[in-house]
Formats: sequence, C-alpha cells, structure tokens
Amino acid sequence: MARLRTSDQRAVEEFFNACYPRLAGWTRRLVDDDETAHEIASEAFTRLLSRWSGLDNPQSYLYMIATNLVRDHWRKTGRERNAIRVMTAAGSADPVYHPAQDVDVRALIQALPERLRSPFLLHYYAGFGLKEVAAMLGRPEGTIKADLFNARARLKAAIGEARD
Repeated sequence: MARLRTSDQRAVEEFFNACYPRLAGWTRRLVDDDETAHEIASEAFTRLLSRWSGLDNPQSYLYMIATNLVRDHWRKTGRERNAIRVMTAAGSADPVYHPAQDVDVRALIQALPERLRSPFLLHYYAGFGLKEVAAMLGRPEGTIKADLFNARARLKAAIGEARD
C-alpha cells in the first residue's frame, strides 16, 4: 500500500469496502467454508493491488483472480479426497451405497471448459447479470447467453450420466 498514491489508497479502500462482502460470499458458496472463502477473497485483493494502477476494470480482474484461486482450491481438495478414498478403499463396502449416484457438483463445474466455466460462475454463483458478465469477460452478450446455455446442457448431461 505504501507504493500507492493517497488518491489510489482511497480508491482501493472504497473498492475493497464495496466489493469484498460480495466476493467473499461468492467464494463461500463455491468452497463451502467461511475461512477458506475469506482467505481466497483476501488473496485475490492482495494480487489485485500489485496491478492496481494498470487496470481498466479492477472488478473483472478481481473475479478472474478469485476464480483461479477457487479452481486451485478445488484441485487440492479433489486430490485430498482421492487420497482418502484410496486409503479407505480397503475397508468394507456398504452394500447400499452407490457411488455413481454421488454427484459432485464442484467437480462437474470444474470439468467445464474455461470459456463456459467463467461465465457460469460469474452469473450463477456471483450473481452478475448477463451484461456485467459480458463486460467482465470482454465478450458479446449473445455469446455469454450461448455459453450459459451450453454450460447448463453439459452439466445436465453429466448429472444424468452420473445417475444412470
């Protein structure tokens, strides 16, 4: 913060006060843990500060950073779940449990291509409107609509396959 001019410091503080609660809430819905959500939101703001003076749209950059941090978190927790599964696989299997019916929504969203995942997360999880998502991603609104449609179709198909 010492490198920022006084006017930039005020702008950063105002931006932080305006955006942090929404960003932390968004990440909370994605990671399902308050502490992790605040860590990710704080880290996203920290990374944003290093580029503050050169950004035209800091909110867009902030959410892209947070999206990448959430994805990293999902990868880490996925590896941990796999390790636990391998370690406990030697135990007796519950005859009533059907793993194919256990749909991991986070894994399904993570499996979406980046061009579909980003608008999906920003629209459905962060609550941004189509115009805002289009502006944040620098794409036409019609493209965002098509991407959201394709993301929903892929998720619906993947859920159907997991339950069959």
